[in-house]
Amino acid sequence: MHSARELASAPPTDIDGAPGRGGRPYRSSHRRGRPRRRGLGLLVGTLLAAGLLGSATFLLGSGRSDASGEASSGAPRPPSTVRVTPTPTPTPSLSPSPSPTSTKIDVPSTGTGTFVAAHATGAKVGHGARPLRYAVEVETGIDISPARAADEIADILAAPRGWTRDDTHSFQLVSAEAPHDLTVRIATPGTADALCWAGIHQDTGGEYNCETPGGVVVNLRRWVRGSPTFDGPIHDYRALIVNHEMGHFLGYTHMTCAGFGQLAPVMMQQIKGLHGCVANAWPYDRNGHFVSGPHVL
Repeated sequence: MHSARELASAPPTDIDGAPGRGGRPYRSSHRRGRPRRRGLGLLVGTLLAAGLLGSATFLLGSGRSDASGEASSGAPRPPSTVRVTPTPTPTPSLSPSPSPTSTKIDVPSTGTGTFVAAHATGAKVGHGARPLRYAVEVETGIDISPARAADEIADILAAPRGWTRDDTHSFQLVSAEAPHDLTVRIATPGTADALCWAGIHQDTGGEYNCETPGGVVVNLRRWVRGSPTFDGPIHDYRALIVNHEMGHFLGYTHMTCAGFGQLAPVMMQQIKGLHGCVANAWPYDRNGHFVSGPHVL
């Protein structure tokens, strides 16, 4: 939920404010610094020895999760060993209208800690001058096809009410072997917790997604089961997940409800309650207006 730069400037809260329509300019995760903390070197060394992450840059930067601020205030707990080792597998080419992944699948509490990449590419969507190339990976051993997940994520990012509407950013699905700016990973709750803890030092409690330096971590429980506060098709809730966490990657922070009966901003933590707003999965409304709300300090 909170980035390192947010935690440095204000005490932890459940939700943070966000910029206006354009948001803050996108900055690569390699340039978004975070304050150094005592024992950081030991933590990085331990994580590298455990093979938790593919590169040190994944650990050094900023990110946010939807966990409560209080969850990260206790003594650090060592994450379980997670090996991010994308293995390309042949997959079909992207379809223009992919079907959502089946929701009748098991959600184990934790998994292998290794990932298989969707060996797929797609056309660039959007006309923004700042392209973001992303790869998709799924934890091995769960009943989700990396190719279908990649198709669904690409479909969300190409939607007319998505982030391409701002004419600033464009997106392109690429294979994990190709140069890319971020990785979207779908992981079991235990693995998601470990990645979020390692990346942004937030305890996501087996329930939440997060944005970390170098990518987005999607909790399998949310991808499969949605949220009790969101009354709509599972594909729409997945759109909320992708748009919310991608919004963090683009520099947006949390918003809250602007008024009873209005659309909830996509940057609102809707899983924690709508506060009178109507559930909404998209950054923009049907008329092309950015769905905003009060900044939360």
